[in-house]
Amino acid sequence: MTLNTGFGYYRHMNTFLRALRLLSIVIWVGGLIFFAFVVGAGGVSCASLDARRGLVVGGTLRVLNEIGVVCYGVFFVATAMCARSRAKALGPWLLTTQLVFVTLMLLATVYVKTSILPAMERDRIAAGGDVDAAAAGNPARVEFERLHGLSEKVEGSVLFLGLGIVVLMAAEGGSPRRVEL
Repeated sequence: MTLNTGFGYYRHMNTFLRALRLLSIVIWVGGLIFFAFVVGAGGVSCASLDARRGLVVGGTLRVLNEIGVVCYGVFFVATAMCARSRAKALGPWLLTTQLVFVTLMLLATVYVKTSILPAMERDRIAAGGDVDAAAAGNPARVEFERLHGLSEKVEGSVLFLGLGIVVLMAAEGGSPRRVEL
């Protein structure tokens, strides 16, 4: 009778690292989903916020991007640590693909944070503070709307990469155990 359930330090460390990885990607992807379907889709649109809606949406996206940067760090470090002990069991392509996806997510997030959002804020101010109230042909509004579309595409890419990581993590399966009775 052989009973090998893999208990011990390494099993607990791998469980902890997998939990960190999962938590970080769920927080990031969940935040993106919340933003897309609640905040960005008009969920923040009461009459008292009409003139400030852009500030609320922009501020929320800035915070979401900061959360994404932190989640990237946690995910990357935890995955790199897992790779040392699990790469042979999982195959190097699985963890490597996840690291590539999360790095692309970070690059896109940093692009939105450092390039698109500041330009949108400049255009919002140039349009008088409320882009929706500016004339349709106002150059600041036209540029703001172009940047808004670009932001949606880039953030959508981050979301789909994150969902790809979730699928890859699901493909990892549980820790291998052998129980013979």
